[in-house]
Amino acid sequence: MDLRVFGVDAFTDKAFGGNPAAVVEVESWPDTALLRRIAGENALPATAFFRRTGPARADLRWFTPSAELDLCGHATLATGHVLYRELGQPPGPVAFDTQAGTLEVRLREARIEIDLPSRPASAAQAPEGLLAALRTRPAEVYATALAWLCVYESAEQVLCLEPDHAALAATALGRFIATAPGRDCDFVSRFFAPQVGIREDSVTGSSHCTLIPFWSGRLQRSQLHARQLSRRGGELWCEDCGERVRLAGNGVTYLRGLISL
Repeated sequence: MDLRVFGVDAFTDKAFGGNPAAVVEVESWPDTALLRRIAGENALPATAFFRRTGPARADLRWFTPSAELDLCGHATLATGHVLYRELGQPPGPVAFDTQAGTLEVRLREARIEIDLPSRPASAAQAPEGLLAALRTRPAEVYATALAWLCVYESAEQVLCLEPDHAALAATALGRFIATAPGRDCDFVSRFFAPQVGIREDSVTGSSHCTLIPFWSGRLQRSQLHARQLSRRGGELWCEDCGERVRLAGNGVTYLRGLISL
């Protein structure tokens, strides 16, 4: 069995920037164990597997090297990039059926735009273990059912964070968003998810499901420009649409190949 695979850097217009993802098309779903092994062999932050179910519809699943994800924004954008830029998908929205519900992807001028569920955070009392693991105390702490949102006063504080990753992994929830107002954008962030095998993610679409409603409310604007301050870096154009959020960004293909099984 040969499977086409594409390597895409998402949320960037330069190779080796943004967040890398593998995108694999399947005709029918293999065993989940095989999908996990392929993702492990790819050794990228995420591998997206899609199966076409119609001219503009597909099933979509995402895996890290160690776990299946409930939502992955950058691999969704990468899949849209492959469909439109590599496989000749006609203009118009494409619907992805996923564990997170139906997500839409579309071409928006030169960028790929994805539609994701909003996941607002609520004010929370952070455990001392979390504050100690971050090593730099945030000004405010919020939480969703899946992640902590730690708000700092400056982009420099977020950029200079050097958390204790082992201690973070032992903290409830196990996913951590650090954010602050931006210098040349509306807000910046970093994302750590040691419990799913990601010490630090390069650019995280799913964390912006929480960041967008937070900063939209704070800045009183629905359209926002964001940067993720990882080593590779990434840039996102965001919109708060109430129960949904929209993220737009660029993608760059760096690999085209075949997986032989």
